[in-house]
Order: sequence, then structure tokens, then C-alpha cells
Amino acid sequence: MNITVEADFDAAAATFRHELVVHCYRMLGSVDDAEDVAQETLIRAWKARDRYDAERASLRTWLYRIATNACLTALESRPRRPLPSGLGAASDDPDTPLVPDFEVPWLQPLPETYLRRDHADPLARAAERDGVRLALVAAMQFLPARQRAVLVLRDVLQFSAAEVAGQLETSTAAVNSALQRARTAIAAAAPQESAVLTPDDRAVRETIERYIRAFESADVDALVTLLTDDAILEMPPVPLWYAGRVNYGRFIARVFAMRGGGWRMIPARANGQPALAAYCPDDTGTLRLHTLQVLTLTTGGIARNVVFQDPRVFETFRLAKVIEPGR
Repeated sequence: MNITVEADFDAAAATFRHELVVHCYRMLGSVDDAEDVAQETLIRAWKARDRYDAERASLRTWLYRIATNACLTALESRPRRPLPSGLGAASDDPDTPLVPDFEVPWLQPLPETYLRRDHADPLARAAERDGVRLALVAAMQFLPARQRAVLVLRDVLQFSAAEVAGQLETSTAAVNSALQRARTAIAAAAPQESAVLTPDDRAVRETIERYIRAFESADVDALVTLLTDDAILEMPPVPLWYAGRVNYGRFIARVFAMRGGGWRMIPARANGQPALAAYCPDDTGTLRLHTLQVLTLTTGGIARNVVFQDPRVFETFRLAKVIEPGR
């Protein structure tokens, strides 16, 4: 081992912590679980530091091997984390009771703070962002654990087939076979995202501004004009979702009828996508945190809105529970 001083090993391993959390998130679909497994990875690495051989693998590759296998072990005892659209057919009844189901281990969104901002290469930044898109992580949940690992290591992190074979203690041929099956499954399960726009795109900023104005003024007609024809709205932990501009609009009209106007929308980011923290006035006029909306925008408009109303998600994003009316 070339890293001979314990403090040096700690410092070297710690530089990879954030990207290990992101890697574990892609595998597990949970920020909470990813934090735990990343911490477990660093502890395992510390205990095995005397066995690390820099001539056989870089420290990063070695840490990813430990993290991936820790994720595979964790997945043996945990069900996949879905979104509502992965559990059943869409609803066409805007008056369906909104009953949350906290027994389902829902997919969680990833705060933007976990993504690196120091990438000198714009392509590297785009690859990291694309690798955590909510729809992609949701689609990965349908894959067997080892196929999921191969897809992430090969297509997202760009490890070679030989490196992945070493990390998973299998053959290069087995890696290539698993990758082919995973790509086929993802292509069938994940929506086409070739037209997805980045949060920094001017068209995205303009659409988000219009969406905020429409939502804060409870203008359903203006809001639905921003949607694609097949836009999806889903609301974990409520196991309910809607497809199409008409059904989306009918449901939002119900929300405004129930909650009234006076909302405030605070821009945020999640999974490399634009997001909004929605605050609804209570009976006293106090603006209280209601939901976190994670939006997917394409050249045709808003294609998907995943609306999270889970207190654990709010805590992960460190969202204020109450804001001043004039904010």
C-alpha cells in the first residue's frame, strides 16, 4: 500500500465520499440508505487499508468495489423503491381520495448539493446530471441488483468491462451480457429523454417562471398550456398518478378548489432537474411547506412532475417548514 500514513488514507478516501453517496443512491434509490452505505464503505476501507494495493487498482476503483458490493448486500433484504407510475395504471378520476401509503419504500429525490460543481469538463457535469435523472433511477429499480450495478458502473461511471468484472468478481463476458440485458430493460422501462432540457437552459428558466406565475395565481388554464400532451403527474407517498394534459389539469383544479390560492413556489433543484418547493397558506395565512415538485422539461414542455409530500424528503432537502408571506 502506497498510502502509509493513516491520516493520509483518511484524507484520500474522504475526497470520494460525495460521489460514493451518489453511486449508492443510483443503486438503492434512497438518499438515507445511500448515506448509510457510503459511510459503511469508508469504515470497511479503513479496516482493510493494509490490504489495499495501489499497483492493482486506483483508490477510487477500490472504494467503488467496496461500495457496490455493500449495495448488493443491502439490496438482498430490501424491496425496490418505486414511483406510483411503477405500481399500476394511471387514474382518470380527479376526486380519488388522497391516502398516503408510508408502507411502500418510495423512491427518494436527490438534492443538488450532492452533485459536483467543480467539474472542469462540461461533458462530465452533464454525464453526472444525466446519471441521476429521476426517471432513470426509477427505471433502474426494475433491474436485478447485479444488472443495476453493471449498468451504473459501465454506462454512468465509465469503468471498463475488465474493471467491473474485477469489482463484481465475475468475468468480462458476464459483465457484457448483463450490460446488454440491462440496456434492453431500461430502454423498455424508461421514457425517451433525448429531448430533456437542462435546468440552465433558457427555455427551462422561462417555462419555470411561467409555471410559478400560473401556480401562484391558481391559473389552471395557463398551467396546462405548459404541459406536453402526455404529461405525467405523480405524488408519492400517495399511490396515485395521472397521465395526459387533461387529467393533470382536472386534478390541479381540484387541488386549488381544496386549498385555495395564495401559494408560493421557491425554486430548487433535484436529480439534476429543476424543482420547486410549494408553500400553501393555512387558515391563518401562514405559508407552510406542502410539497417538493421535481419537474422534467423537454422541448415540448413539462413532461413529468413528481410531487413529493414526505417529511423525510423535506428534511433531506433542508426545506424551511414556514416562510414569510412576502418572500
